[in-house]
Amino acid sequence: QHIILIYFIEHIFYNFSMNKIKIFSGTSNVKLSKAICKKLKVPLGKLNIRRFSDGEIFVEVDESVRGSNAYVIQSTSGPVNENLMELFIIVDALKRAAVNEITAVIPYFGYSRQDRKVTDRSPITARLVCDLLIKSGIQKIVTMDLHAGQIQGFFDVPVDHLYSSPIAIKYIKNKYKDFVIASPDAGGMERARFFSKKLDDAGLAMTDKRRPGPNIAEITNVIGDVKGKNVVLIDDLIDTAGTAAKSAEALVKSGAKSVSMFCTHGVLSGNALENIDNSCIDELIITDTIDNQEKLKKSNKIKVLTVSNLIAEAIDRIRNNKSISQLFS
Repeated sequence: QHIILIYFIEHIFYNFSMNKIKIFSGTSNVKLSKAICKKLKVPLGKLNIRRFSDGEIFVEVDESVRGSNAYVIQSTSGPVNENLMELFIIVDALKRAAVNEITAVIPYFGYSRQDRKVTDRSPITARLVCDLLIKSGIQKIVTMDLHAGQIQGFFDVPVDHLYSSPIAIKYIKNKYKDFVIASPDAGGMERARFFSKKLDDAGLAMTDKRRPGPNIAEITNVIGDVKGKNVVLIDDLIDTAGTAAKSAEALVKSGAKSVSMFCTHGVLSGNALENIDNSCIDELIITDTIDNQEKLKKSNKIKVLTVSNLIAEAIDRIRNNKSISQLFS
């Protein structure tokens, strides 16, 4: 009986230590990290992150993390290389501070558009980044709406791939009537078809895109009936907004009553805000996977939905060994 009691007590303490989590944030999206911690009722871990005068990054963990499961939240958005390097160094600092397990929570995964060779002598940079993440000591990955789903196969560790679709679908249902779901290109049709199915089999359309060079898009025609309809374009990210503006213009010329757009990741580089404001897009809906608060003050066309509740719920399920897929069923 004494042996059984001792085993039972040890089992309780083991499970308690395994469920003891610490959440840390890089500097790319502290606001999102704090919102996730608030939802989980866990304090944000203490990190001392600073730059030397030559640009080198220094990280020091300012609390005991021995034996805990650490979650590091860091979007690898612009400056991509800076935020990636910061993530590597945070992970190394935690590893050397004797954490039990490190999970990288990467709401926006930079370099995801370089998932294959586009010319004979070009790199597959997404694979390279995945290898570097694992080499740094990360044991699990949580990310959201990868540009190419097959990137999950580049990792040799478990990957939990989250989707912002439940948040977007709820917003679209409440906001729009008599609408058609559209994709800006053929590659996004699977995503658009999923949205259409979840939105009571709404109509589907697509703009035919050609890309003669990086960040350059040409829209030739519209496939599908959009005449007199409110069109909602669906994509995973919006960068310079060149494709979005030209797709919206083509849809309006084909008789669309209005054009709105949902993208999970608002990269918004270069002249993106100017392109959006001067476009036929009535409303651009993005999420807060990337911290663009300062940029967004310059535009009144952009609506931001938070993914903090979704990521917090995913983290809670992971630490309690519960299914993630139920979040999207």
